[in-house]
Amino acid sequence: MDELYIKPSRNSPEISLSPSGTLRMKGRSIHENVYEFFSSVMDWVDAYINEPADTTFVDIQLEYFNSASAKYIVMILQKLKQVHLKDKKYYVNWFYEEGDEDILERGEYFESVLDMDFNFVEIS
Repeated sequence: MDELYIKPSRNSPEISLSPSGTLRMKGRSIHENVYEFFSSVMDWVDAYINEPADTTFVDIQLEYFNSASAKYIVMILQKLKQVHLKDKKYYVNWFYEEGDEDILERGEYFESVLDMDFNFVEIS
């Protein structure tokens, strides 16, 4: 399985997915066509959960994302919960800028809806 790297743009986040167990999403996610953008990410995650690393780290550091992107973030995290079924560990690190209550609250909402434990990391 190969790494997947997508360079950031004005409307899309940097995506870095490694079979060694590090999955990162950073930047802004306000795509016009979220299906097109996230399809390769979803395919990669589908392949990864078949043979996950012993420990998976998911780092999400988004400064802004729209509701269509939120749907895909939730779907990705739901899929990644399956690594636990293979007796593997996963950690979700949700980064938010100091004072950005909106991003923090969105992370807390995802944590609640997905019934996952997030590590909330405030950055200055």
